[in-house]
Amino acid sequence: MPKRYRLAAVFAHPDDDTWMLAGTYVLGGDDVDLTVVVVSSGEAGMIADPSLATRENLAEVREAEERASLAAAGHPDAAVHFLRYPDGGVAAEDRAELVERIATILREARPDVVVTFGPEGVTQHEDHVAVSQATTEAFYRAREELGAGGPADEAGAPLQRLYYSAVTETDLARMYEVMRAAGQEVDPDAPFMPRAVPDHTITVRVDTSSVAEGKYAALCEHATQSDEIQAFTEVDRDLMLSAERFVQAWPPVTDPDGPIAGSLFDDL
Repeated sequence: MPKRYRLAAVFAHPDDDTWMLAGTYVLGGDDVDLTVVVVSSGEAGMIADPSLATRENLAEVREAEERASLAAAGHPDAAVHFLRYPDGGVAAEDRAELVERIATILREARPDVVVTFGPEGVTQHEDHVAVSQATTEAFYRAREELGAGGPADEAGAPLQRLYYSAVTETDLARMYEVMRAAGQEVDPDAPFMPRAVPDHTITVRVDTSSVAEGKYAALCEHATQSDEIQAFTEVDRDLMLSAERFVQAWPPVTDPDGPIAGSLFDDL
């Protein structure tokens, strides 16, 4: 019988985890017990079609879209926690409270692996950066409170890995090249444009090409955000859907020139 793994994804808004992890969700299928934490329900986001939502009920609609997206990715029974912090204002909220709320969820879920944004927040969105910082602190707090060991935990111990979702410099350069070739203007310093990490920092690259359509279907469940989804997938569908990349934050990487793993769960 295949081993079951426990994965916790902690992100800022509905659809953030879909972009970063839906391919991994689909590949994991029934072998992964999934916990998702959505810190803000995205009430300040776009509304692609006014028939889908109003400004007053967008948060509720986006929460439903998140649940539908998880179902499309094969996880209709995922444990989803909506913390309902203000969209665009997470960084201004009580940091200690946010850390404790995330740590409490991690203590109860006891995931093997936790994934969140890296320090750059992928797009430097203030909510993303705040969630990265809070989740990192919560991970270490929960590890300590659960009595986790040192860099090499015993088999079956919770919170064995912390990963940051990332975009590589090579992939970002490719995206900009395709955008320019299509006649689009590119301002890398514009708000919410992707921020890349050096290629050599990537420790996990999950090949999601075999489930690209499944990931796209999960993205399409975020119908209120369809303009953005179409814009990015039309730039380079293969780039957006064929792989997911991660930087290992815990345990410390001891061999930076070591092989790149193909799964978040390798060697667990």
